[in-house]
Amino acid sequence: QVQLVESGGGLVQAGGSLRLSCAASGLTFSSYSMGWFRQGPGKEREFVAAISWRDGSQHYADSVKGRFTISRDNARNTVYLQLNSLKPEDTAVYLCAAFSSLKSGSYYVPADYEYWGRGTQVTVSS
Repeated sequence: QVQLVESGGGLVQAGGSLRLSCAASGLTFSSYSMGWFRQGPGKEREFVAAISWRDGSQHYADSVKGRFTISRDNARNTVYLQLNSLKPEDTAVYLCAAFSSLKSGSYYVPADYEYWGRGTQVTVSS
């Protein structure tokens, strides 16, 4: 059974930082690209960042480029998202997702991801 479990969310003031983690089990982690999405109240799920299984290349939404950094540790089956210079508009539930190397699709499209975690809440106060 595949599980993705996020952690590291919390309440932080604007300008602060958080580090999110997503621990994966039940899948061959090194064969999956991993993505982070977020969903604010009353909003659609939004792509944040992704990291390739093949070469570790990183992809970011324009809204977070230069502030957030995605990384992965295949030995620990974990993907991370470092959030810096946080803004109130970054407030959302952050979810990690796994994208199989055997499938085609786009990092930016939620429906192309095979597995999802339940998310961790990030709240940024002004």
